[in-house]
Amino acid sequence: MIDPVSSAAAPGSAGPTRTQRALFQPIGDEGRATLVERRIAEAILGGVLRAGDRLPSELELGRTLGVAPVTVREALQSLRSRGLVVTRRGRGGGSFVAATADPIRYAERALAATSRLALRDMLVHYGTVTAGCIRLAAERADPREARQLAIRLKRADAADLAGWRHLFDDLQIELAALSQSARLTREQIRLQLELSPYLALLDTDPEWRSTSYQLMSALIETIADDRPADAPEAFERMLDATAQVLIERQSVLSRSARRAVEPAAGSSDVSSSPEEER
Repeated sequence: MIDPVSSAAAPGSAGPTRTQRALFQPIGDEGRATLVERRIAEAILGGVLRAGDRLPSELELGRTLGVAPVTVREALQSLRSRGLVVTRRGRGGGSFVAATADPIRYAERALAATSRLALRDMLVHYGTVTAGCIRLAAERADPREARQLAIRLKRADAADLAGWRHLFDDLQIELAALSQSARLTREQIRLQLELSPYLALLDTDPEWRSTSYQLMSALIETIADDRPADAPEAFERMLDATAQVLIERQSVLSRSARRAVEPAAGSSDVSSSPEEER
């Protein structure tokens, strides 16, 4: 099995990204169809697996996730019913990510259903872990490694939203890997997968893409230029900006969702009230 904190695929290679490798880490004793389903669904809706991507076979998934093939089969059936996976028979067949799987719509629904308190708690957890990774990376990393990340960032294509999010998630995990802490890097991978759908939603705004590019570039430069004292502050600026925009988006989506479920009859009664008419 590939270690999730080993080097990521080289730019332009066909190998799996670090986040894709993290997807297929073993579930272990708590392996159940619902957990298999959730892990694959999060990867699809988080953009780690794209429309048209082929999933490993049931046997391969069972072996790598540490569950029985029948458990994988049950999970795939549920994913098919949700419209996230399609299965084709015959030569060249298998299970594939459905073309109709829409990460943006998923992120909008999920963010609208998340309370502001829960969102802030998620960001605090993410910020605490990532800040620790950045601090250690700034102290331990070879600046040449960070320069390679800067080169990758310059290749970002703002017109390819899925590729943009893949790149930024990978860069954040690569920075965590520079901490030389396997435990922290694994936790960073988990948190990045959790937050990635919401970040992909923010990426749809060109102004935010420009801002996030500048913030990520400034963070990487602190390590590439061997300025460890500046790295925590650079990350704090990036986290604060992300949290502000994400909380604002959550408020808008939450209000829209509440308006959508308001009973029409109740609105009609209020408008026709004699007191209101006077």
